[in-house]
Amino acid sequence: MANVVITLKLMPEDVEVDLDGLHLEAEKAIHNYAGKGEIRAEQEPIAFGLRALKLTFVMDESKGGLDPLEDILRNLEGVQSVQVVDVRRAIG
Repeated sequence: MANVVITLKLMPEDVEVDLDGLHLEAEKAIHNYAGKGEIRAEQEPIAFGLRALKLTFVMDESKGGLDPLEDILRNLEGVQSVQVVDVRRAIG
């Protein structure tokens, strides 16, 4: 099986949510689901001071779908929604 590169967007409930703390919690959940590996995080401005957290990581596609991971992330404190932005098969 191949690896896939996945980008998820976590939308916080409001501007008061600590995105650094949310990043750490999301990273733990991703490592538990997809295995250890580097996770790239960036904050994307949305509007009126609200920022989304975009996380990009690599996962073996044999792990299956992303629905269980989305459910875990959606249940983190301060998360309003989770969206899969991109899934690509890694070459090499």
